Amino acid sequence: MYLITVFGNLLIILAVSSDPHLHTPMYFFLSNMSFVDICFTSTTIPKMLWNIQTHSKVITYEGCIIQMYFFLLFGGLDAFLLSVMAYDWYVAICHPLHYTVIMNPWLCGLLVLSSYIMSFLYSLLQSLTVVQLSFCTNNEIPHFSCETSQIVLLACSDTSICDMVMYFAGVLIGGGSFTCILYSYSQIVSSVCGISSAQRKYRAFSTCASHLSVVSLVYCSVLGVYIASADTHGSYSSAITSVMYTVVIPMLNTFIYSLRNNDIKGALKILFTKETIKEITVLVLKNCC
Repeated sequence: MYLITVFGNLLIILAVSSDPHLHTPMYFFLSNMSFVDICFTSTTIPKMLWNIQTHSKVITYEGCIIQMYFFLLFGGLDAFLLSVMAYDWYVAICHPLHYTVIMNPWLCGLLVLSSYIMSFLYSLLQSLTVVQLSFCTNNEIPHFSCETSQIVLLACSDTSICDMVMYFAGVLIGGGSFTCILYSYSQIVSSVCGISSAQRKYRAFSTCASHLSVVSLVYCSVLGVYIASADTHGSYSSAITSVMYTVVIPMLNTFIYSLRNNDIKGALKILFTKETIKEITVLVLKNCC
């Protein structure tokens, strides 16, 4: 599943970068999302696979903090990029005549850069508050990875400030991005309902289907993680939900965005055709020589 996630997202990035027709804001955001998905799964899955292979579940304190930092960084980026992509759909459907003017390269770059900066600050803030806590020896995290909520439960010192920062930042980041998505889609629905042609309505809604599917998967799984972590006896269900969020969903994203997208499929066909022609040409030249 990890290999499928990595290679699937790499193919999307390669397809977008190699095809000039895909050099648009939508595919620019999609390639960034694919890069974030690769990094997000790579923060936890290689260590999990190593633990399975060596039958050892040990991780150092420093390694745990580093894993938690990058987990929060790329998880926050996922949320921000989903809201940026929702805004892109809103402009494309509600303001089609002004789309190229509004979604210019400068604004697209600024939106992605802002997402990285806010995610960096969010992750840094949470990591610094956890570092201030003191821990007893021989701690055992009932989880597959070092998630903030699980680490805080093991602290021997007062965790009230850390809890406050964790939930405030989580609500601010997750709630803020989800509010942006809801607002964008409320405007999209309102605009599409005003279209008289049923065919054009279907076309407008079908273009957003992939993004809506990913948003539903991500936010439902995140909500499941928070509900399960709130239950002190729900560590097993929290771990299973977290695996869905960190392993299954990034893998599904590659299928959702590639199999439902004719432009991506077309670019991949052209890419593989070019590579096949190059390989055949090289083989012919070698044989001739």
